[in-house]
Amino acid sequence: MLAVNYSTIRNNLKNYCDIAADAHETVIITRKDEKNVVLISLEKYNQLEKAARNAEYLAMIDRGIAQLEAGKGQQHELIEVEKE
Repeated sequence: MLAVNYSTIRNNLKNYCDIAADAHETVIITRKDEKNVVLISLEKYNQLEKAARNAEYLAMIDRGIAQLEAGKGQQHELIEVEKE
């Protein structure tokens, strides 16, 4: 993980983009009196997004299980589909 100030990034953007994309290095861009930002490769971003979606899905399943265990489930008859 690298921490680089905004002026250095601005003057060497291509180099730091290559570092993030090719070396899969995370680059933290520090900004004076502003919120810092992070430069990462698209591959790493996609991995983070997938992990977040998986965590949301698992949390939804956990909530469903908790509701069933609390007796809040409903039972339904299955619909039979006729074979042709």
